[in-house]
Formats: sequence, C-alpha cells, structure tokens
Amino acid sequence: MESKSRFRDLPSVDRLISDERIKALGEVYSHDAVVSVVRRHLDSLRLFMSRGDPCPSFAEIADTVVARLQSLGTIGPRRVINATGVILHTNLGRAPLSTDAIAAMKQASEGFNNLEIDLESGKRGSRQVHVEPLLCQLSGAEDSLVVNNNASAMLLALSALARRKEVIVSRGQAVEIGGGFRIPDVMRQSGAKLVEVGTTNCTYIADYEQAITPQTAALLRVHSSNFKVVGFTQEVAIQELVELGKRYELPVFDDLGSGCLLDTTGFGLDAEPRVQDSIAAGVGLACFSGDKLLGGPQAGIIVGRRHLIGKLKSHPLARAMRIDKVRLAALSATLIHYLKGEATDKIPIWRMIASPLSEIEGRAEQWAQAVGHLAITAAGESTVGGGSLPGSTLPTRLLIIKVPRNLRVQDLAQELRRQPLPVVGRIERNALVLDPRSVLPEEDTAVVQSLRSVFAAVG
Repeated sequence: MESKSRFRDLPSVDRLISDERIKALGEVYSHDAVVSVVRRHLDSLRLFMSRGDPCPSFAEIADTVVARLQSLGTIGPRRVINATGVILHTNLGRAPLSTDAIAAMKQASEGFNNLEIDLESGKRGSRQVHVEPLLCQLSGAEDSLVVNNNASAMLLALSALARRKEVIVSRGQAVEIGGGFRIPDVMRQSGAKLVEVGTTNCTYIADYEQAITPQTAALLRVHSSNFKVVGFTQEVAIQELVELGKRYELPVFDDLGSGCLLDTTGFGLDAEPRVQDSIAAGVGLACFSGDKLLGGPQAGIIVGRRHLIGKLKSHPLARAMRIDKVRLAALSATLIHYLKGEATDKIPIWRMIASPLSEIEGRAEQWAQAVGHLAITAAGESTVGGGSLPGSTLPTRLLIIKVPRNLRVQDLAQELRRQPLPVVGRIERNALVLDPRSVLPEEDTAVVQSLRSVFAAVG
C-alpha cells in the first residue's frame, strides 16, 4: 500500500502536456510523439521509485521531458572540431572528407543519378563501375569490389572463398582491431576454420608450410595496424607468403586495414604497407578501409585477381554489404585526388599530416592570444590514430590551458564541447590541451571564437 501511495505523487500525462513549455513543443512535434515521451519517462520513474528512489518534483519531471523532446529534434551526428591531436579519431568520425568529396555526395543526393544504369545503352549496369577503373589504376589490381566497411570485406572474402575450409594465419596476427572486433570471430562467422601458426612474437615461413593440408583454402596476412610487437620478433614478408602460395596453388589474402596509397616515410612517419605494393607482390586479394589513411568515406575496399573478385561479386552476401550511392560518390572523388597527385593538397587527413611544424606553431600562438595569460604553448606530438601507424608520431605545438580556480578542467572541456560548433580537446595533467595539427586552418576562426566565448563566460 505504501509503495502504491508513493506513485500518486507522479503527475498525470494530461498535467504534464499542459505545462507551457511542453505545450509549446507540442506545436513542433506531433501530439503522439509528445505523449509517448511523457509516458516513457513516467514509466521509468515508476521503476526507480519501486526501488526506493524519491519522486522528483513536477518541475524536474517537466525539465526532463522538455530535454528529451528537444534532443529528439536534434539532427546528428553533429559537426565538431577535432583538437585532440589524433588525426583519425574513430569516436569523431575518422577521416573528414575533401571539399570535392562533399560536393560529390551532394550531387548524388539531389534528384536521381546513374547509380546502376549505363547512360549509353540505357540498360542496367553495376554501381561498381564508378570506382572500379580508379581502384584498378591506383592499385595495379585486375578487379575491385567496394562494400560497407573492411569488416564486411573480410567476412565476404572468407565466406565466398574459404567456407568449411582452413585459412592459415600467424598467431601474432589473430588480433582485435577495436570495438570488440576480432579476426578469429569474423572467421568463425564466415564458416572458415582458423589455423594459427608460429608464436605471438615469431612466425617463420616454415610454420605456414607445415600447416598446409588438402583443406587449406588460403594464407592470410593481417596487418597489426593498432599495436606493435618490439624486441625479439620475426614476421614473414608478404613476398615470401605469396611464393609459398604459388607453390601450393593457394591465394594470399592481405588485410591491410588502413589502406594507404602514399609513402608515409616521406612525412617522417614509420612505413605503412601500401595497397599497390601488396598487389605488386602478387596477393590474391587485398582488403582495406575507405575512411582511414585513404581519407575517404566509410567503405570496405577489395582489390585483387579477377577470378577471385568475381566469386565475391556473385556471393549473396555482396548485396547485403553493398555500398550506397552517397558514399560511392565520395569515394570516387577521393580516389580522383590520388589520380591527379593532389592528395596532400585536397584530402584533409593528408593536409594535416603534411602540415609544416612552423605553420602549426604560428596557429597555436594565435589560439593562445584568444585565451590570454591562462594559456601557454609547448612542444608536443600528434598521432595518426584510427588503428594506423601505432607508436609513430608527428611533432606539433600544443595550446595548454591552465584551469581558472573557479573551474574544474572537466568543466572547461565541457564548455568547449557545448559551443555552437563544439571543440573537442584532451585533458593532461589537470590542463586542457588543444592540438592545431588535427584542426584544419579554415577552422581556426571557430576555435578562437569558442575560446573567447568560454573564457568571457567564466571570467
């Protein structure tokens, strides 16, 4: 009886929707939507109160309903400024797109387009033709296929070519690449049997050869893109693996992860395997992401031998994993940047990577002027991120903001994230740190405005 009487303190649905603020929102959203949000919140409060929580005040309940209604009407994801110094920040959407790629997406979204029609013949065509020639030209491969993401690419390849058969991989490459995505789990889902050889730190070509049986379908190399094993190590070069595959008439699958087309050593970074080098070595299939070092939209890209790609294209999973028209247009525009030799001028992540330290130092000083005596600049390091080039960094100049006495550093970081164009930094040693390298120069004005707005508010 006592618990039932406590629920009487909850306002009715009618009383809540009669609140002036909720009534005003009722003119923006449908009546059914408003009632649904109110009822859901009241149901959740009954659950909490049944566990002993007190009933909130009417004002508190109304505040929550208003907040939930307003959040429903907020279009997301929102654009933010990435000042973390992690260029490919997975939580912030990985690679930002070039101006040309964004324009291509807009064009593909407006009205209809020639996604799957041959304009010359008027007959049905393939959506892959919009990127196939570009991928083959840039990689040197015979054929290509683009799907939703690199996990899809690997799952499709294994399902189509290795189901109920064995795939041999180094024990040190049976990795988790983030978000709980593990290579062994993907292989199990595909129906392929994983055969691990070697040890965590050392695998030799003889380990692969000794594991080959009549049930072997392929040899797999997985690039350990998000970690490094240092010290006493031994890996098998992709060329050796291909030679072994030729002797036993087995294809080599190369999961490259980041999908790099440029020589990263030219930017002071460690060497990252390039797609074209993998194809030149003779792999059967190479898989990689579109939104990492390629600098394009989310996509899983497969390049390789025509007869293998053909089997993937005809597999039922290919349709379930296919890429949409908007990202296909963005990928096409991104690949054209490489074809024209303008990647470091047009693709945002390569502009960030290639940015001279002297330019970054000047920008950091301009940011500091917006903060005043509470900010200093200091030497620091940026990372590529996104599971690319682990342990490899780029020199940068950091803006380090000391926290005013009346604020916590977490509150200051939150205030920057609450700006009309949110600015996301990182917290180190009780200071807020902003790194210009992961911010495009054309975003500097917004950063300065946000800093001035925040510090004007906190005094």
